[in-house]
Amino acid sequence: MRQQRTPTERRLRLHIRMAMMDRLGHLAAVSVLVGLLSGLVIIAFRLLVEWAQLSFLDDPENYEGLSWYWRLLLPILGGLLIGLLFNSVDKKYRTVGIIHTMERLAYHQANLPTGNAVMQFLGAAIAIIFGHSVGREGPAIHLGATSGSRIGQWLHLPNNSNRTLVACGVAAAIAASFNTPLAGVIFSMEVVLMEYTLAGFIPVILAAVAATALSQLVFGAAPAFDVPALQLGSLAELPYVLITGLVIGGLAALFIHSLQYFSRRATDQPLWQRTTLGGLIVGLCAIIIPEVMSLGYDTVNHAMVGDIGFWLLIAIVAFKILATTAGLGMGIPGGLIGPTLVIGCAAGTAFGLIAAQVDPGSTSNPALYAMIGMGAMMGATLQAPLAALIALLELTANPNIILPGMLAIVSANLISSQLFGKESVFITLMRARGLDYSEDPVAQSLRRVSIAKAMKQNIASCPAQLSRQQADEILQQQPQWLLLQPAGKPAYILPGADLALHLQSRNYETIDFEQLPASRRSVVAIDLRATLQEGLEQLRQHRCDALYIVDHASPDHQLALGIVTREDIEEHYQYPAATDNPPS
Repeated sequence: MRQQRTPTERRLRLHIRMAMMDRLGHLAAVSVLVGLLSGLVIIAFRLLVEWAQLSFLDDPENYEGLSWYWRLLLPILGGLLIGLLFNSVDKKYRTVGIIHTMERLAYHQANLPTGNAVMQFLGAAIAIIFGHSVGREGPAIHLGATSGSRIGQWLHLPNNSNRTLVACGVAAAIAASFNTPLAGVIFSMEVVLMEYTLAGFIPVILAAVAATALSQLVFGAAPAFDVPALQLGSLAELPYVLITGLVIGGLAALFIHSLQYFSRRATDQPLWQRTTLGGLIVGLCAIIIPEVMSLGYDTVNHAMVGDIGFWLLIAIVAFKILATTAGLGMGIPGGLIGPTLVIGCAAGTAFGLIAAQVDPGSTSNPALYAMIGMGAMMGATLQAPLAALIALLELTANPNIILPGMLAIVSANLISSQLFGKESVFITLMRARGLDYSEDPVAQSLRRVSIAKAMKQNIASCPAQLSRQQADEILQQQPQWLLLQPAGKPAYILPGADLALHLQSRNYETIDFEQLPASRRSVVAIDLRATLQEGLEQLRQHRCDALYIVDHASPDHQLALGIVTREDIEEHYQYPAATDNPPS
């Protein structure tokens, strides 16, 4: 007759199964849910912003139609409101954006708190509505990543699966914001996770598809920008394309340097003063060049159809860099991807106009240079050439953009990174906070495997002393390891075979494990949802030989569920396809 399990045992059994749920099929199913949730959050964010903008603008992007004093006052008021809002909450909820997402991935096992996402939602909405020179993609990435993280935490999934779900949320957010699902996938893997795996690609693609479909139901299938038909005139234009990439690579380095400068300058001031000062700088820029305000996608569309003159384009580049880096550096909670697209578009269009004057008979439409400039600026700033190229392709729906786009993006990346020594803007900002985001192959390999999949479950917990009858009953279970947790002393394990050999040598009435000759190993506890990388870090930190697995999500989390030794971790690194150990 089968023994009936208690509710606690059933709960533990469920948690073990969920902790092992990192198979591709499982993640693919959950990724669709992440994509839908992320899409809903992004849709709500866009609707809120556009509704608020239409309350005082005839078009959500027409900040140029405001009088000069409103262009000055709106960013100042928005900066003050953001500062007061963020000052009203605990300091731990004030960090937001892509940097926060990458930090939680690197140091907090992909656990993104809901409170920070709420502050991101409100803060970014205020920043965009009040005309700050920021984008909505950075906030969207944070919101999408949090959606994936919270679903993973709710399902008690292992941390390696939660990382994949965060990547799903990032891809879904980019896809829903730009209507570019493939660019969302590549951005998520190239910029945020910094790794490409089959187990990551398939769930991330599904999440991006789900979010894009949901976004298209609400906002339609039209791309973010009105792009005319584009084609390179001839191969003779490639030198112009190359020079465009080189110049924009320098602009990307200037953008990163300016953002570093304002970030360092603002550290000693109270938050509300920094955000208000950032608003003042944006407002002063907007008096002269109103096109720097808010998202600036209307400026991109006007530049592509030739409605903006050369000198205004140059002014937009200069003032957009200043307004964006000053606002973000002072603590405005917005994104920087959108502004880099505007800067790249204006710079590319300006160079296209120059090329048309130098060689009027054979150069392409300046709109081609506008698109190339957008990709080059995005790629060089993020050091993500593939994501930028895919974004170009999806935004134009024109494969003819690939050849010139590749040349411009690669040359811009090389100038920014090799000539000016600039890393990705996100890595740069993380290093400025004293954080490291280095990714080595060993860490990546171990991070993909849950500790639950490596643990040996045939263990037995023993008291420090037990009778011969108790010892015989324990050995009948044929445990591989015996776990002892003496009161006031460090826990340790020893092989079950050592106890069996000891009992064969002499007839004991009472067994004292302290006196038992055996091969003892020191152990430390780790949560069921941890990864092998976290396990290895625990072993190094505590200088132990093995881990015993507990379930912190269960009321009886002190119950040991399994043992993982250092050799088990090394085996999974050497043989990534190690066999599954499903619970019995």
